[in-house]
Amino acid sequence: MSKISIKPLADRVLVEPAAAETKTASGIIIPDTAKEKPQQGTVVAVGKGKKDEPMTVKVGDKVLYGKYSGSELKWEGKDYLIMKESDILAVI
Repeated sequence: MSKISIKPLADRVLVEPAAAETKTASGIIIPDTAKEKPQQGTVVAVGKGKKDEPMTVKVGDKVLYGKYSGSELKWEGKDYLIMKESDILAVI
């Protein structure tokens, strides 16, 4: 995992989404227009948390998040999502 120069503020988390599936379980190839947005990814950077609420996720955690969570961000040719920690549903 490469070092990223983005440092989220407060309770924000920077997540690198997992790659979308290209084949179904039965082997059918999914075209780009029909691919679902991934709902899991890896935490790349975390903020310091709020005054009374420390962060519970850490860099390297694999997480599940809501389908429409976060804001998309493209940085140095890679896609990321930046979201509040409360948008994260679970740590895998």
